[in-house]
Amino acid sequence: MKLSELLKGVADPPEDIEITGLFSDSRKAGPGSLFVCLEGKNFDAHSAIPELIGKGVAFFVTQRDCGIPNQVVVPDTREALAKIWANRYGNPQNSLKMIAVTGTNGKTTVTTVIKNLLTALGHKTGLIGTCCNEIGGEVLHAERSTPEPDEFFELLKKMVDAGCEYCVMEATSQGLEQRRLAGIRFDIAAFTNLTQDHLDFHGNMENYYQAKKILFSQCDRALINLDDEGGRRLYGEISCEKYGFTVKDESDFSADAICLRPHGSIFWYCRKRRAYKTEIRLPGGYNVSNALCAMAVVELTGENPEEFIPLIKDINGVRGRCEVVNTGRDFTVILDYAHTPDALENILSSVKECAEGRVVCLFGCGGDRDPIKRPIMAKAAAKYADFLIITSDNPRSEDPHSIITQIIGGLAGTNAEYIEIDNRREAIFWAIKNARPKDTLVLAGKGHEDYQILKDGKIHFDEREVVKEALESL
Repeated sequence: MKLSELLKGVADPPEDIEITGLFSDSRKAGPGSLFVCLEGKNFDAHSAIPELIGKGVAFFVTQRDCGIPNQVVVPDTREALAKIWANRYGNPQNSLKMIAVTGTNGKTTVTTVIKNLLTALGHKTGLIGTCCNEIGGEVLHAERSTPEPDEFFELLKKMVDAGCEYCVMEATSQGLEQRRLAGIRFDIAAFTNLTQDHLDFHGNMENYYQAKKILFSQCDRALINLDDEGGRRLYGEISCEKYGFTVKDESDFSADAICLRPHGSIFWYCRKRRAYKTEIRLPGGYNVSNALCAMAVVELTGENPEEFIPLIKDINGVRGRCEVVNTGRDFTVILDYAHTPDALENILSSVKECAEGRVVCLFGCGGDRDPIKRPIMAKAAAKYADFLIITSDNPRSEDPHSIITQIIGGLAGTNAEYIEIDNRREAIFWAIKNARPKDTLVLAGKGHEDYQILKDGKIHFDEREVVKEALESL
């Protein structure tokens, strides 16, 4: 591909040459390629330019003048990288109606419901998210919730080639801050909520908020959760066409007369002085908000509520989100991805409302991630659970016992009953063995994940399989 085609909308090259490959990883770059220099926390690729010239790299995109003739200097090489990959794949985003959802919690559920509703209405739709990527009915593995630009634009190209009309995706704070979505114009962007998470990356809540806000400078219409403090702030600060949704008050879209049930909810979807009785299979009050957000997005695409509301009752829950495991026993096991204090409170409070016996929560916190939230997670769990099993999540390079000690620190001043079991598999076996009749066991933190990240690397770890083995051992 010609250099001028790759750099279209990014910079004007001093000469036009044929490019054999596009790289931002200095270990992979080869002869005749274009290399984009990124500045990371641990490595600045600009320092590798002499080595890369020796490898035969033909041209460089840099963030500062490196004193070489075969370069263009841009203000932000991460933004440039996204636009270059878009050019590489023919800007497939321009052939799709792009919908993005951001926020701390609820992104996966909201995007999945939107995708399923649009599909049921006859629109071939792609999905990019935490659990998986989908192109119509084809399911693909997802490495990141918001992919790096090379994978992202390749996915969009495959969606276009497959005849997709829509792309519905999760937009994470890291992905937005790292400008992976630069140059994309979204038809609709939705905001679910903002609670503490990813402070290891962003440093503080203000930076986290500002990263989320980036999405709303790239959309034509915004849909904002007005029940959330961060959402109310965001609504007041953005200038695009905007709509609010709420389950507590009245707005452009609202839910009224909410009736929560063990396996779903019934409520009235209210819009423009009209109300529609709605039934969903997603349990918990927080899922009423998620469903409301998804339905509002679908209506903003131009669909008629009278057509899509009857369809939502047939949409099942998302894998690893309040997922009930069939145990064949007199107690219940639920898997949930909750890994923030707010998400843990949401799932446990919902379970508590319907539980006939004890609520037992098994959870941990990820290693090499925000340590501040560890004691806060304990307080959140103790608020609604009758018994806690504190164990590992993805400890990564940290000592699991050290993480657990920090979690337990949050129980000071509470009357919480708990047990500490460092090994997560052993913890699940203990929970199953000691379950009482009518107990509800909530295994929190892993959800859809079928792996665990330890100091020595990633291992296979699917809690559905572990629960089955534990049940068989009884």
